[in-house]
Amino acid sequence: MKIALAQLNYHIGNFELNTKKIIETIHAAKAKKVDLVVFAELAVCGYPARDFLEFTEFIELCDKAVVAIAAECKGIAAIVGCPSVNPKIEGKNLFNSAYFLEKGRVKAKVHKTLLPTYDVFDEYRYFEPNTQFELVELMGKKIALTICEDLWNVDEDPLYVKAPMDELIHLRPDLMINIAASPFDYRHREDRLEVLSNNCEKYNLPLIYVNHIGAQTELVFDGGSMVMNANGHLIDELKYFEEDFSIVEFNSGLCAFEAKEVSIGGAWQNEDNDKPLDVSGLETIERIYNALVLGIRDYFQKSGFSKATLGMSGGIDSAVVLALAAEALGKDNVLPVLMPSQYSTNHSVDDSMDMINLIGCKHETIAIKDIFDSFQTALKPQFKDLPFNLTEENMQARIRGVLLMAISNKFGYILLNTSNKSENAVGYGTLYGDMCGGLSVIGDVYKTQVFALARYINRNGIIIPENIITKEPSAELRPDQKDSDSLPEYEALDKVLYQYVELRKSSREIIAQGVDEVLVKRILKLVNTNEYKRHQTPPILRVSPKAFGIGRRMPIVGKYLS
Repeated sequence: MKIALAQLNYHIGNFELNTKKIIETIHAAKAKKVDLVVFAELAVCGYPARDFLEFTEFIELCDKAVVAIAAECKGIAAIVGCPSVNPKIEGKNLFNSAYFLEKGRVKAKVHKTLLPTYDVFDEYRYFEPNTQFELVELMGKKIALTICEDLWNVDEDPLYVKAPMDELIHLRPDLMINIAASPFDYRHREDRLEVLSNNCEKYNLPLIYVNHIGAQTELVFDGGSMVMNANGHLIDELKYFEEDFSIVEFNSGLCAFEAKEVSIGGAWQNEDNDKPLDVSGLETIERIYNALVLGIRDYFQKSGFSKATLGMSGGIDSAVVLALAAEALGKDNVLPVLMPSQYSTNHSVDDSMDMINLIGCKHETIAIKDIFDSFQTALKPQFKDLPFNLTEENMQARIRGVLLMAISNKFGYILLNTSNKSENAVGYGTLYGDMCGGLSVIGDVYKTQVFALARYINRNGIIIPENIITKEPSAELRPDQKDSDSLPEYEALDKVLYQYVELRKSSREIIAQGVDEVLVKRILKLVNTNEYKRHQTPPILRVSPKAFGIGRRMPIVGKYLS
């Protein structure tokens, strides 16, 4: 039996596009004498559809698309993910389903059992869990068909819940097929390989796994669809961050696939997650880079925009965002705007221009000194002789935000936010100023990782001038200002943030690792007291296991300071 893995980029709610892609792939597979083509979880409607799933018309369009796809499955079978309704169930009557299509019709439906509600997931809000377990049959072979988390549970997990395969294995299947919508983070490939390999060994069955690629607002899906034999050895692995298509020949037995095992590039086991954040690994930074480029590109294409603007300060954050945007959208579709003040240094302007010239994009320069002076004059009756402080610094940031949003509105550009995760964590940013924008590109990238990204961007030649990378970070909102005036050194800051945000360690646990108690409590207080700012940030492209945004839900007025 020839089985094709179809790893495609879907668009939520774009039934015409998604159906067209699926049908074209079915025809291509049929031309190659494929017997079964496998698509990803909720491929028909896109993932995550969220509250679209509460609209009756949306579900009707899903049904209509499945009927159209099934009509093309003559002489070939397909597995495709789509919501399904069971009108006999009261309350939530919607399932996250895998449709088995053959002979022009829906031959079977398998529903997802384990509905995730952790981190970015909220499937139990919409779907009912499966309670009945049956196999799918094709060409005399029995297939255990599961959906994403249904094959992620392992016995060693302290939160282990009985998985569908524990039931299906009693029906003596020949093959496992898992369709998934598994979002990217920079550790996820190793997790995925390890868990799926362990389950192949546990059930002594080969596996076909098909995942999404593409970005859906904050979430990036990296692909990495794969084939494993019953020993848990990787037979085939599809591309990352690209659409891909692969065919394998399936037979019965331990070595079920007629293909050579492939190298997986190192051990599957993760590094000790409790170790301090390590940003030096080239593979991790390369993954983050590819995810961010895909995230920007898909956000624009799926939103119907083509051009971006951003504030260009001469610092490393805006430089990295400019480089990423130019790669994702093309240099002619990115407009950096320089907005120097009386506190901006000459080298910041020069460094910005050096990078703009290296990339070859257009730019605008709008000095803000006169605007800032007029604001100060207007507020003189209220401020009187009060000293210059954070208020005046924030005024400059908000002036820049107004100018950038004006350009965005007038010319139809999306404003890219350039704040990093370290700044977002401790509130080192101005609401309605440097925190504004339509998309936060590096909001899930720590400052130390931003430096590593800059080095990676320059791997084949200088794109970001060396002076931007090596000079001390500064917001340049007052004379001789440095980030270190207000914040701990970024290397120390990021290590504590990683322990608290990603690993959810308490102050006591972090201090026990040898970190200074005063520093830890200062940082954690900054994180918790600035939650109100993060509730007002643009969508953040998620690249870590725990990003700010939909996957981290904290109360604004909570008292707990860990």
